[in-house]
Amino acid sequence: MEVIQNLGQYVLWFLIVLTVVVFIHELGHFAVARLCGVRVEIFSIGFGRELFGHTSRSGTRWKFSLIPLGGYVKFFGDSGVASETNQALAQQMTEAERAVSFHHKALPQRSAIVAAGPIANFLLAMVILTGMFVTVGRPFTPPVVGTVVEDSAAAAAGIQVGDRVVGIDDTEIERFEQIREIVAFSADTSLLLTIERDGETITMTAAPRVSEFTDGMGNVHRIGLLGIGVAGREYVRLMIGPALVAAVEDTYTLVKRTLQGLGQIIVGARSAQELGGPLLIAQMSAERAADGLLPLLEFVVVLSATLGLINLFPIPVLDGGHLFFYTIEAVRGRPLGERAQEYGYFVGLAMVLSLMVFATVNDLTRPAVIQFFTDLIG
Repeated sequence: MEVIQNLGQYVLWFLIVLTVVVFIHELGHFAVARLCGVRVEIFSIGFGRELFGHTSRSGTRWKFSLIPLGGYVKFFGDSGVASETNQALAQQMTEAERAVSFHHKALPQRSAIVAAGPIANFLLAMVILTGMFVTVGRPFTPPVVGTVVEDSAAAAAGIQVGDRVVGIDDTEIERFEQIREIVAFSADTSLLLTIERDGETITMTAAPRVSEFTDGMGNVHRIGLLGIGVAGREYVRLMIGPALVAAVEDTYTLVKRTLQGLGQIIVGARSAQELGGPLLIAQMSAERAADGLLPLLEFVVVLSATLGLINLFPIPVLDGGHLFFYTIEAVRGRPLGERAQEYGYFVGLAMVLSLMVFATVNDLTRPAVIQFFTDLIG
């Protein structure tokens, strides 16, 4: 009975986190579609058979479905959840029906509706970060060196305890976190450091050394390591304006670093084993919830921004794939043929399913994930 109760709690947190992120994503599509005068027939959290739902006055069926891994919005004129055109219905539409059909809207309107989902995910991340920065504070670590590891890249370069790093290459440094972000992606790359020491400004070069470590999730990371530690950490509360600016900056940095990481996986500089799937998300959701509200919200920020980014990839069946087709339509002056789009959606679906299977297999090979679920049921 205790095993079932514990498993239920972890599943519950997983569903809560995923539902919030997916709901906001689909709500972005829904809101802009309604602004453009499109009739929305279904707003679903999950796929497959409906579990329960409600039909609003506008005719939209709001529902929860059996398979809770995602969601979709079905517009009038769609033939499926991937927003393919229902050709038979399109030929029989009246003028009034065409006026509320997604596929009969102008190209800029269709593009805005599709892009609204990922944008909503980025906005969710920014809203959560803004609230955290106003109420709790923004994590702030002065870029002052507290420790220098012996025989490290920092020691070899001549960095000393008490040095304040004010610049790396062309980047102005205000927080120690910026040093970590730059160094992590600069293994074996010579960096020009600008340092303030005893009232003087000096420059020196240092090349972060390659370091591999395994995190609590069982992921093996290959990063650059300079060999310095912080002198202290604090939280600084911000007013709403600066908090919003900081939230935008942090979301942008998160997206940029995610793209850099994916790029390094593609070129082989990082292991593809770092890609995580639904089991890893379930584990992290439960663990962050156990750590408290703040870690859980931080995880929602990462997951939401990552979902928004992935959905912008130019892969058919994803939002980015639709936007890619719309770009071709704008260039050609007419949409791609129906057969070409069908082939594109088939290839895109195969790619997405293959990635999901690969990520899930990765999850099943992570010692931490296996141990987590073994402890849960054992």
